[in-house]
Amino acid sequence: MKLITLIIKPFKLDEVREALAEAGVHGMTVTEVKGFGRQRGHTELYRGAEYVVDFLPKIRIETAVSDEAADTVIEAAMAAAKTGRVGDGKIFVTPLTDVIRIRTGERDEAAL
Repeated sequence: MKLITLIIKPFKLDEVREALAEAGVHGMTVTEVKGFGRQRGHTELYRGAEYVVDFLPKIRIETAVSDEAADTVIEAAMAAAKTGRVGDGKIFVTPLTDVIRIRTGERDEAAL
């Protein structure tokens, strides 16, 4: 099993969610986050004063999938999130050793 974590641009959320659903993802957790990578933020003008925005708004999506589905899910997410510009985001893949459904006590792939 794998935990797939995506950091994407906010306006790509609906496209990525639909692509993940088509790839067989049954559930996900979505969080609004802030951060920066190579983009390094930008400057904005507010009421005549210029200020630096260091942390840019991003969306973090987490989903747990079987090992067999991981590559399909990653490819679908990459295709949906890509704009070709700096700041498209990252995908982190982490091995999961145990998953437990609290309600039933099911474990591992049965709990996904």
